[in-house]
Amino acid sequence: MAGDNMETQNLNSPDALWRPMTQHRTLLSNRPKHIVKGEGCYIINEDGERILDGTAGLWCVNVGHGRKELAEEAKKQMEKLAYVIPIMTSDPAVELSEKMLNMIGMEKGHVYFTSSGSEANEVAFKIVRQYHLQAGNPRKHKIISRHRAYHGNTLATMTATGQAERKIGYEPLAPGFLHVPPPYPYRRHPKLTLEEHGEECVKFLEDTIIYEGEETVAAFIMEPMISGGGVLIPPDNYLAGVREVCDRYNVLLIMDEVVSGFGRTGKMFGHEHWGIKADVFTFAKGMASGYMPVAATVVKEEIFEAFYGETSELRHFRHINTYGGHPVAAAVSLKNIDIVKQENLPANAAKMETYLRNRLSEFSDHPLVGDIRGRGLLLGIELVSDKEKKTPVSLAQANGILQNCLKEGVLVMRNGNTVPGLGNILIMAPPLILKENEADQIVDAVGKSLNQALN
Repeated sequence: MAGDNMETQNLNSPDALWRPMTQHRTLLSNRPKHIVKGEGCYIINEDGERILDGTAGLWCVNVGHGRKELAEEAKKQMEKLAYVIPIMTSDPAVELSEKMLNMIGMEKGHVYFTSSGSEANEVAFKIVRQYHLQAGNPRKHKIISRHRAYHGNTLATMTATGQAERKIGYEPLAPGFLHVPPPYPYRRHPKLTLEEHGEECVKFLEDTIIYEGEETVAAFIMEPMISGGGVLIPPDNYLAGVREVCDRYNVLLIMDEVVSGFGRTGKMFGHEHWGIKADVFTFAKGMASGYMPVAATVVKEEIFEAFYGETSELRHFRHINTYGGHPVAAAVSLKNIDIVKQENLPANAAKMETYLRNRLSEFSDHPLVGDIRGRGLLLGIELVSDKEKKTPVSLAQANGILQNCLKEGVLVMRNGNTVPGLGNILIMAPPLILKENEADQIVDAVGKSLNQALN
């Protein structure tokens, strides 16, 4: 009987959970919200409190919470075929791979399915290294990425991630990874125009390839716009310059669309804003809007062809994921993509960006606001304590603003555990179904919280 009472008392208690990015010593005084339901742009806790999900989960619930059609699709597929070993195929996986190629305009290519963005990037790294080896360039193994960027939490993808605080305690990390400065228009040298800043950052990449030896560099990985590192939007000439440099030195370009894909930035994919193509793409998050864990690595046909050979040669890709090509995840992804297209959610993201920017411009002169930036429904406010010197606010002050927003019923986040002293960007990335009255709720909560932070 005592045991039964203990279980009842612990029902819905978070004590057994080891939650990410959380200092549990403060758990008793800072209990997490216990969420029991999601509806549209809102999540609802056990007390019935409705919280506007201004981050779409972890920037993934693009079509909004509580979509019954996705649940029904999962049920239907589970009843038909719940699982198949990844070396076999299923109708949903085959259809999804064809749809992915068609959506990114890749006439010929191949799609490798995994379960998360970290895995998708890990696969990309292994593919490009093995490709160069089998294409006659055995010394090409180095991967270049950018400071501030996030590419995952496996050992290799964390090494590629350019966020120092993420790596503390896990070193030594994987060898063969390099970093270059990213475009950061707000903090560019004051004598440089935007175009000159873009050229400067492309030159950083080219110089690194030259100094390391072009025969040793396999790939450059980048997000179209850095998301978790602070919503950094590149100058318009930057991506074209990167593509040109990669072509010049036979360096494969990996485009990490994990956050920016499936309508988040106001176009179906982030790279479309700049009109360039990559050799390898990685996708996750909005691919199934968080309803199922699914991700994909997509490669051009010429890369895939380098893996042809006799079985005894071990030229095939010797990598497998238990849940790769999962039929239920693929079926839900297909339905999710249909919703994104049918409801024209990229266009709504672009429309709501305009509305939100107009409202957020009310804070341009606020003492704590240094910069407002973003694309689509991925927006950031850089918080500063000195507008002229661009001095970042303290982490305590930034966290206080987040907590005040939550008290106002709006969940937003900041770029946490990234670059020491620069976790000062308030990030808003709500579901792409956002309406104007919901956007107003976000802006009102942010404005009130900014003013409270001055007191």
